Amino acid sequence: MALPITKVHILILFMCLIELGTAQLSPNFYAAKCPNALSTIRSGVNSAVSKEARMGASLLRLHFHDCFGCDASVLLDDTATFTGEKTAGPNANSIRGFEVIDSIKSQVESLCPGVVSCADILAVAARDSVVALGGPSWTVQLGRRDSTTASKSQANSDLPAPTLDLTGLISAFSKKGLSTSDMVVLSGGHTIGQARCTTFRARIYNETNIDPNFAKSLQGNCPSTGGDNNLAPIDTTSPTKFDNAYYKNLQVKKGLFHSDQQLFNGGSTDSQVNGYASNPLSFCRDFGNAMIKMGNISPLTGTSGQIRTNCRKIN
Repeated sequence: MALPITKVHILILFMCLIELGTAQLSPNFYAAKCPNALSTIRSGVNSAVSKEARMGASLLRLHFHDCFGCDASVLLDDTATFTGEKTAGPNANSIRGFEVIDSIKSQVESLCPGVVSCADILAVAARDSVVALGGPSWTVQLGRRDSTTASKSQANSDLPAPTLDLTGLISAFSKKGLSTSDMVVLSGGHTIGQARCTTFRARIYNETNIDPNFAKSLQGNCPSTGGDNNLAPIDTTSPTKFDNAYYKNLQVKKGLFHSDQQLFNGGSTDSQVNGYASNPLSFCRDFGNAMIKMGNISPLTGTSGQIRTNCRKIN
């Protein structure tokens, strides 16, 4: 004879899930614990982006580079016992915005000590950065906790490089549970931000599927040797506005990275690029949905990990 399920049984089951670290993310996670957390993050992001529009792209990129894991491991500084991810190939001399996250974390800690994770701050800051630059909003799922370690080798192996061909991009995203369609729409984050000469030099000097005038215009600030850290906008049309110009650029062979132009190079993703180039509302909708999906990659929840007091080091 089956025993009836009571409220006590349900409560015990819920507590077991929490104990196992499998609690689900929720958009209302901080509603009672820290009701002003989200507005504080938004204010910090808006202040930073108003001072430097590029910072919006930098904060979005921090979340991208964290979220092939979503546990704020990307924020940890090197220590005597482990090497963090900041010096990994895709991150070194590239990812930035740590001081903005530090400032926001400090403000949130003063409101609600030990409650809001650095991983959640990254996720919300990415959304708020996109909004600040004219892009879409989406509902950020919350309740992530922070890692107590980092992996430079994993950052090197997992983060997609700007030199990848289409098959490599599809594979890199697939390993994280993201579809080809997710990959194409998330690549649209390149509608904002800037890149270093070293990441696109080979393309503008050696490749043929590039507009020759576009390539020449970039060579002036990106010589064949030297000038590795000279910057160029990834989207030359509207580098500080979150829109669908990135896809229009690909249609006319003005993708800055080799990996960008791979999305429109006679392959399976051409039709999706065409769709986003002609329908900005579709791009914005799909981008928000893909960000939610990406933000749910392997988060630490429940009692796993910790809530760091300082995002740069474990407690």
